[in-house]
Amino acid sequence: MTRTTQYLSIIYLIALLISCDKKHDKAYSGWNIVGGNPSGNKYSSLSQVDTSNVQQLKVAWEYHTRDADTAAHSQIQCNPIIVDGILYGTSPKLKLFALDAATGKQKWAFEPLDSIEGDKNAHFNLNNNRGVAFWSDGKEDQRIFYAVGPHMLAVNAKTGKLITEFGEGGKLDLHTGLGDAFKDLFITHTSAPSVYKDLLITGTRVSEAMDAAPGHIRAFDVRTGEQKWIFHTIPLPGEPGSETWDDPESLKLTGGGNNWMGMTIDHERGIAFIPTGSASMDFYGGKRTGSNLYTDCLLALDANTGKRIWHFQYIHHNTWDWDPSSYPVLVTVNHEGKKVDGVVQTTKTGFVFLFDRETGKPLFPIVETPVDTVTQLVGEKLWPTQPIPQKPAPFVRQTFTEKDVNPYLPESSKKEILDQLKYLHTGKLFTPQSKDGTIIFPGFDGGAEWGGPGVDPTTGILYVNANEMPWVLEMWDAEESEKEENYGQAGLRLYKQHCMSCHGANRKGGGTYPSLLEVSKTYTPETLVEFVNAGRRMMPGFQHLSTEEKNAIAAFLLEKKTDLEKKYERILSPEEQFRKLPYNISGYNKFITSEGYPAIAPPWGTLTAIDLNTGEHLWKKVLGVDEKMKAMGAEVTGTENYGGPVLTKGGLLFIAATKDSKFRAFNKRTGELLWETTLPASGFATPATYQIDGRQYIVIACGGGKLGTRSGDSYVAFALPEK
Repeated sequence: MTRTTQYLSIIYLIALLISCDKKHDKAYSGWNIVGGNPSGNKYSSLSQVDTSNVQQLKVAWEYHTRDADTAAHSQIQCNPIIVDGILYGTSPKLKLFALDAATGKQKWAFEPLDSIEGDKNAHFNLNNNRGVAFWSDGKEDQRIFYAVGPHMLAVNAKTGKLITEFGEGGKLDLHTGLGDAFKDLFITHTSAPSVYKDLLITGTRVSEAMDAAPGHIRAFDVRTGEQKWIFHTIPLPGEPGSETWDDPESLKLTGGGNNWMGMTIDHERGIAFIPTGSASMDFYGGKRTGSNLYTDCLLALDANTGKRIWHFQYIHHNTWDWDPSSYPVLVTVNHEGKKVDGVVQTTKTGFVFLFDRETGKPLFPIVETPVDTVTQLVGEKLWPTQPIPQKPAPFVRQTFTEKDVNPYLPESSKKEILDQLKYLHTGKLFTPQSKDGTIIFPGFDGGAEWGGPGVDPTTGILYVNANEMPWVLEMWDAEESEKEENYGQAGLRLYKQHCMSCHGANRKGGGTYPSLLEVSKTYTPETLVEFVNAGRRMMPGFQHLSTEEKNAIAAFLLEKKTDLEKKYERILSPEEQFRKLPYNISGYNKFITSEGYPAIAPPWGTLTAIDLNTGEHLWKKVLGVDEKMKAMGAEVTGTENYGGPVLTKGGLLFIAATKDSKFRAFNKRTGELLWETTLPASGFATPATYQIDGRQYIVIACGGGKLGTRSGDSYVAFALPEK
């Protein structure tokens, strides 16, 4: 090769790299879909704000939705989208709005309660919302899709009006296609649906008890709402996957296996990557023995037809409520000397699973590992092995023992925790549920949460924020506990069956579930029955219960003894007999001291960078500050956190998520904290970044409401000072 030829080759290579970089920048320059782009990687090629000037960020605008509900601990979990300079987001009460993304000025707002037929409070569940979807025909037809209660709504993106030719008057019933047996059961959706060509592909959120609807995946025509295909996440008898259920009859009534966390679509290949949750009920599987396909799976479906291409099951016969915690991310990594297109999933257990996108082959070894199957629960049949990825290493602690007790606790509190540890079952992952009490760690909200990770496509580095907080769950004999009823059989029995798992045996609540001890100050028997019927946020509606049953629950909660003494007794149908369990659960209770201090040593919130090319951890930082524990001597604490990160070409990682109401920017290469500011309320949501007229903005929803924080009602956008 001559010197001239060498020079020409080098020039060509440089030109090719510049061309690829420009294409790369264009692909990741907007934020018109939840997660930033179709890969879901939360990466932006914008670089106006970088490591050298991020300290100069100022508030550019703030928008108030003016519908926060502080009494009900309302939240905003929405990752907004920005299309053609318009920001679309949702409010605490699910109002959909459009803003000028440069100024925060409202263009229109859509009130969903006004669109509910009849009584606007009837059969309406005020679910949390994590984002909306946009579709356009490339001309005049532009639509926003999002779920409100049991309906998927289609709203005109230009006017904020319902598009009446979609579904029934602009509303599609999410019960569509599930069958008559489930038509009255609770159903909604917290995540944005996905758009593929002219299809709207959606999962659902369903109950986590025995009254759960099945979580089948469905695709609908974006123009009409007509169902185009369905994939049965709980197979029908005789379908592939049904052989993994010991009792074929259980397939007819078991619910769950739902995609509440959203999905990611490879538009070039036409593959939808869809994680699914556990079967109902979450903590006892005696009615559904077997490995239970296609629950707790990553499904790779043909997005055009719904046909299965491949699947991987993360947990066999899940009884820990460890659903995959977010939509997966499409990545390209250097693997064994070549570029491989992959899909990566982070989990509540702290694992990272990485697969070849087309074949489902793991890129790092996954070993089926024997686990404890000794159980105190009659009828339970735990699976003997669970899949454990050998790389990357877990990004959170996975066991809790005496050596992990919080060293900053007062001596009396330490003794309290150690005394409990003497009888609690703990010390290893996948510890079976027990009547003595089992420590769930990582917790029900542990490991990676619904915000999901970010991945830098230029480096293949994954960034994930996580929680490390143990919870305690006890399984109680249903028949024995019923002998202790004081206010009549009906109300207490129904409370145990439908309410106790969240609000606890003592009705004090816990975690994100409120106390029910003083509901009489807020509700009458009539209004409480309406509330039980409709549901709200984390609480499903109970439309499937009879009027007598709802009255019995209301009477119990309001302590109307005369009503409760009127026993409501009848013969159970086969369906009701199937849903009647031998055990009740003690509720969602964090393992904390009587003063409310965490039993486990900090950190309780972390941020980790992992190289997906090698499977090695690069750095790990504590995320958040707990001022109470800091005052007790803890130098670093972290806090529980909800909502994911945003990565930029400017070398930054933006994240809110923490209980301390901070919004932070880290150097994504080193993990160094470069900037932080205090938000008007905690930002339990994923930010978004975009550019208008040459100015880069970073926006975050400040809804608060979780972890005992004050509820907020604002979206705040930051930018560098205008020149």
